Amino acid sequence: MIVGVDIWDLRVAKTGQKTVTEEYCRQFKKNRGTDIRYVFFDPRWPIYTGKMKWRIMFEHMRYQFWKQVQVPLKAWYHKCDIVFCGDYFAPYIHFGYKTVEIFYDAFFFENPEHCNKLWLKLFHHLAMPAARRCKKIVTITDYSKGRLHELAGFPLEKLVTIYPAPKTFQSDTADIKNSSRFIRPGKRYLLHVGVMEKRKNLPRLIEAFAMLTQKGFEDVDLILVGQGNGKINSDDSANVYQAIADHGLKDRVILTGYLPDEEVAPLYRNAFMYVFPSINEGFGLPILEAFRFGLPVIAANNTCLPEVGGDGMLVFNPFDPADICAKIEAVVSDNALRTELIRKGRDRLHFFSWEKATAQLTDVFREVCKKA
Repeated sequence: MIVGVDIWDLRVAKTGQKTVTEEYCRQFKKNRGTDIRYVFFDPRWPIYTGKMKWRIMFEHMRYQFWKQVQVPLKAWYHKCDIVFCGDYFAPYIHFGYKTVEIFYDAFFFENPEHCNKLWLKLFHHLAMPAARRCKKIVTITDYSKGRLHELAGFPLEKLVTIYPAPKTFQSDTADIKNSSRFIRPGKRYLLHVGVMEKRKNLPRLIEAFAMLTQKGFEDVDLILVGQGNGKINSDDSANVYQAIADHGLKDRVILTGYLPDEEVAPLYRNAFMYVFPSINEGFGLPILEAFRFGLPVIAANNTCLPEVGGDGMLVFNPFDPADICAKIEAVVSDNALRTELIRKGRDRLHFFSWEKATAQLTDVFREVCKKA
C-alpha cells in the first residue's frame, strides 16, 4: 500500500495542526519497511506568512492549486492508493486513489463569524464536497465527531475518532536560561500557551487573575505564550492588551509572543500551574503537554476539554471570572490538591500516545484499501 502524505502544514502552521502533522510524519518514518510505503508531498517553495493582503490572497490561490492540482498529480505519479491530508482540504479529483483527512473541529459551522468570508466560501464549496468524497474522516475527540455529524451531516460510519498525544519537545531538558527573561525572580507563575483567538477567552482569564491579585497573591504572575493570528474576524490580541491595561497588570501579565519549542519547554517545566479557559476546542493539546511536564491543570468545563482531561484536572465555568479565580486560588493555596492533580494528570496521560494513534490511523488506511 502506498500512502501519499500532504505536509503543507509543516511549512505554515504554528498550532496543533502542525503538531499533529509533525508527529504522524515522525511515526510514519519509523514504520518504514512495513506493508505501507509513505510518500511525503512537500511544496518546497517558500510560503508567505506576512500581512500584505495581495500576497495573502496569492497564497490562498496557490494553496488551492496545490491541493486540487499538484497533490493529485503527485499521487497519480507515485501510484498512491491513499492520499492523507492533515487539514480540512483534500483533493476533490481522485486519480485512482482514495482520500482520508482530518477534521479537528466544527469551528467553520459553530463560529462562521470568526472566519474570512472568502475562506468560508472556499470551505463550503470546495473543502466540503472533497470531504464528502473521502472514505474516512478522522476526528480527534468524540465531541468533535458528534458536532461534525450534527452540523456537517457526515455519516457516523465515515467519522473515526483517533486521539492525538502531547507534542514531542526536542528540548525537554533545555536549560531555563532560554526563557528566563520572562520569569521574575522569586515568582511563581500560571501558564497559558496558545494563539490569541476569541475562543481562547483570555480577557476573562486576565480578569480572574486581577481578582487573585486583589486577594493579596503578590508572588504569582501570569505568562501568556502566543500571539494574535492576524485575522480580522478572530484575532483577540487587542482585547487581551486592553484587559491588561484596564486591570493595571502590565507588570504581572507577561506576554512572550510566539516562541520556538526550545523556549516553550522550559516555561512548561518551571510553571506552577496550567490554566486553560477556552470556550471552544477540538482537543486542547496543551492539557496533555502540561500533564507531561508535571503541572496541575485547571480548565474550562465545556466542549471537548472534560473528555481529554478527565479527572486529571480541576474544571471551572469559563464564563465566570470569579469561578476561574476560585479554582486558581484553590490550587495555589492547597499543596495537597496540587500534588493530587499532578498525580492524576500523569495517570491520565497514559491513555494517549502517538504510537497508539498511528496504529489506529494505519488500520483506517488498511480498511479503506480493503473496501476499495
